[in-house]
Amino acid sequence: MNKEHKISQIVPGSIADELEITPGDVLVSINDKEVEDVFDYHYMINDEHLIVLIRKADGEEWELEIEKEYNEDLGIVFENGLMDEYRSCTNKCIFCFIDQMPPGMRDTLYFKDDDSRLSFLQGNYVTLTNMKDKDVDRIIQYHLAPINISVHTTNPELRCMMLNNRFAGEALKKMDRLYEAGIPMNGQIVLCKGVNDGEELERSLRDLTKYLPYMESVSVVPVGISKYREGLYPLEPFTKEDAEKVIDTIEKWQKVCMETHGVHFVHASDEWYMLANRTLPEEETYDGYLQLENGVGMMKVLMEEFKKELAVANTAEVKDDVMTILKDTYDGHHKVSLVTGKLAAPFLREMAEDFMKDFPGYEVEIIEINNEFFGENITVSGLITAQDLIAQTKDRELGNVVAIPCNMLRSGERVFLDDQTVQDVEKALQTRVIIVKSSGYALVEAMFGYELDDDTDYEELKNS
Repeated sequence: MNKEHKISQIVPGSIADELEITPGDVLVSINDKEVEDVFDYHYMINDEHLIVLIRKADGEEWELEIEKEYNEDLGIVFENGLMDEYRSCTNKCIFCFIDQMPPGMRDTLYFKDDDSRLSFLQGNYVTLTNMKDKDVDRIIQYHLAPINISVHTTNPELRCMMLNNRFAGEALKKMDRLYEAGIPMNGQIVLCKGVNDGEELERSLRDLTKYLPYMESVSVVPVGISKYREGLYPLEPFTKEDAEKVIDTIEKWQKVCMETHGVHFVHASDEWYMLANRTLPEEETYDGYLQLENGVGMMKVLMEEFKKELAVANTAEVKDDVMTILKDTYDGHHKVSLVTGKLAAPFLREMAEDFMKDFPGYEVEIIEINNEFFGENITVSGLITAQDLIAQTKDRELGNVVAIPCNMLRSGERVFLDDQTVQDVEKALQTRVIIVKSSGYALVEAMFGYELDDDTDYEELKNS
């Protein structure tokens, strides 16, 4: 039975709009061929001459002949963005965070994806164990890139153990095919103490350098350990001394890769530098921040953006405006409480000090939330729940505004991991809450007490 794909939206003024394709219609085929998923669809519609079969809501079928520019989009949005079922993970990794989740949370938080298509669409990392030869063939045929790979170790036997999958070691050979076809890749190693660190990390980095230049980067991140690990593989948190050794290993291989390939290649996530109490590397060390979403250089980018934006805020006209608002609206004192996790707190305190030196009367307090919900080993702000935030701030003098980073909330919504809302937090704290987007500009704005899309907006002050 052929797959059919229901249409949810039509882009106004698009080819589909002109042809009177409407939401609720179904795409049956293109050029008499079944469309398996979103990659087939985008590959097929590149042609200048198309025959598209559409089934209307009343069952009538329209065969549409389309003449268009090469690569021109049809303007169709499908009900299922992947145009196929999502592939769940078949592994039982010893470090999987989803296995460390408490019961009773929303169902979507327990779904383990290992779908190579999401690597290209959303930047997800995949283990390759869920891919068939046909999937690799399509990646090569369509030249999809980059593919993000959860390597963890290049030792086949150890990989089988870590993923609890007897085919996990064999799956690494798919990287050879991708390399031979010139497909850009990024790698990830979730490091587990006493398992794939030390000599095993050395081996993995040595092996992965063989895939340069098509393996463009490798990130090394520490395993996240929640307090819900009963019955799971015994994992230990890394110490300061452990973090120093990891950084030393990575910096050694960075030097080797710079000398041989002109790139640093392997990168430590920000957590390692915080744990080791070391200064973050220079900006050029990150090779263009290829692993930013993996927490590699995220704090460095934020700090650099903040410095630039603070310099803009210090220009005469902007500074005069915000100091006038401080005097006229807040009687010379305005306090913002900016909440965050343990990881970012030291860096944010440093930035807040710089801000307050330049803008006396504006007070910014950085409130570090200890993660009681998942356990103290979880230090990132993105896993802070509303209940922890409320419990640890309700008895404090919070000032005029509480600012929270946007990664505490479900994407596109104002809902925390524990399903409480921003409104719930505001009611509990009796204080206005603003959302800080992930940029230095947004951070400066938040320190003034503004939020993007406010009626009184810092951007308007800059542009006035």
